[in-house]
Amino acid sequence: MASHVDELRAVLKDLGVSAYIVPSQDPHQNEYVPGCWQRRAYVSGFTGSAGDLVVTEERAGLWTDSRYFIQAEAELEGSGIELFRMGVPGTPNPHEWLRRALGEAGTVGIDPQLFSCEAVAKMQRILGADRVVCLEQNPVDLIWPSREAFPLSPAEVWPLPYAGETAADKLARVRRQMAAAGADALAVTTLDAVAWLFNIRGRDVPFNPVLLSYALVYRDRAALFVRQEKVTPALREHLAGLAKIADYDDFERHLTALSAAKSRVMIDPETASQWVADRLRGSVLVSRRSPVVDLKAVKNEAELSGFRNAHVRDGVAMVRFLSWLEEAVPKGGVTEVSAADRLLAFRAEGDLFQGESFGAISAFGAHGAIVHYDPRGGDDAPLVPAGLYLIDSGAQYLDGTTDITRTVALGAPTSEQKDRFTRVLKGHIDLALTAFPAGTCGTQLDTIARKPLWDAGLNYGHGTGHGVGAYLNVHEGPQAVSYYRGTGVPLKKGMVISNEPGFYKAGEFGIRVENLVYVVRDDARSTDEMEFLRLENLTLCPIDGRLVLPALLTSEELNYLNRYHETVRETLSPLLETAERRWLERATRTIPS
Repeated sequence: MASHVDELRAVLKDLGVSAYIVPSQDPHQNEYVPGCWQRRAYVSGFTGSAGDLVVTEERAGLWTDSRYFIQAEAELEGSGIELFRMGVPGTPNPHEWLRRALGEAGTVGIDPQLFSCEAVAKMQRILGADRVVCLEQNPVDLIWPSREAFPLSPAEVWPLPYAGETAADKLARVRRQMAAAGADALAVTTLDAVAWLFNIRGRDVPFNPVLLSYALVYRDRAALFVRQEKVTPALREHLAGLAKIADYDDFERHLTALSAAKSRVMIDPETASQWVADRLRGSVLVSRRSPVVDLKAVKNEAELSGFRNAHVRDGVAMVRFLSWLEEAVPKGGVTEVSAADRLLAFRAEGDLFQGESFGAISAFGAHGAIVHYDPRGGDDAPLVPAGLYLIDSGAQYLDGTTDITRTVALGAPTSEQKDRFTRVLKGHIDLALTAFPAGTCGTQLDTIARKPLWDAGLNYGHGTGHGVGAYLNVHEGPQAVSYYRGTGVPLKKGMVISNEPGFYKAGEFGIRVENLVYVVRDDARSTDEMEFLRLENLTLCPIDGRLVLPALLTSEELNYLNRYHETVRETLSPLLETAERRWLERATRTIPS
């Protein structure tokens, strides 16, 4: 990796810039990036999904968050790249670091397609507008001879029974919000937003069923921009009368036409790239969160029904896996990767399975403390009947997306492990039990899940919950249960989020308990004056009772856990073989107080 950094420095010298920022994002601000755009990984060797690399003439640094501290330290070893741990007191942000490193002189190059308008504006405030240089060509591409090709998998139409709303109706709802904002056009630049809007899916991005595309919505028409190799007869028929299909590269020309016409164009400054804004320079920009973001976050009944059905099948796969795991580990030969592969195989036997929703975090012992541990890039440790095993995984089904974490005792747990697990579980249950008035944001609810750990002087360094798409991205906004990434967006009926507090002891073990839940009206507490909401479980899978200290749970919390296990048992038992059913009966037996 050091040679790649040196090669990049040589290109920067030729371009006349003093520093360059290589972000993890691509032109669509994807979390998971197609191989052809994994530039930061190519230069640095760091493969996490979040992190920015900064290269100057003499130094290089990588900034990432607590999920990746341990992974980044290992992957950057010997590269000459410094690791900056975001969120740790005293760690400068990359722009402040650059300002000090460059002094009064020097410029910072960026690829404007890879930074949102909001990110560039922040950069310019800190560094100075004249010192941020938008480059016409990405310099990493000049030193990357073996880049993957642009993915050309065909577009797929998502059936209406799963979508629950036609693309025509979605476009009508979006246009009403455009009209209210006085916009002539809306630029849709994120892939899950395009997929939701037109009820289409694809296979261009790892784990996310989206296709590389842009869209423009006008008051009386729409256009989808996609490589022509991806266009199928089914897609043409699906979009007939709704949207013109144009080539992916034609998006720039259409933006320029809007600019020339001085149209009022709505763009989302958090996700639309500076490149998009630059091509709309003659337009009046209506900068606000895209209406698609909020509409997509609230699932309709067909989508929620799909989520529920998908989680039943996923629960069956999880029970089959955990039953197999309990028997297989003592025999030997099971590793982190082979365990993840076995779970994938169980899921693949279920109806409507399309693939994983993210790479499984299959982590034994000390690896569990690496929040986003990748066993395929790690040691692939053998699983032995001692210590804790954490499996965070999920699947894409044609009718829904799943994301679940279970922590399992492979041997006799220590008193410390039981205490930490029960506190994590207590926070998970307390959040699940909380009723809250409409208008409450996830930032307010985050504290509830942390308090049992805070009471013991403990915490965890990630959010408690993220939004989840309907057969779409496993991470979506705008909602979140987090004070790290809080958006101030109220939770609404129909939103799907995760509930996943955790605890991590570096070098020893990790614990996380995660279910997906959705927001429903709390009829028992709602009145004519005030509506209350609560969270309803989607995930169906036992929680390891061997790790629970009943004395740490209130009677309400313990009753909740036992009721949850009863629901899991009654729902899944009829779908299991005899041996698996017997395992489930043991795993969900009542925990006495």
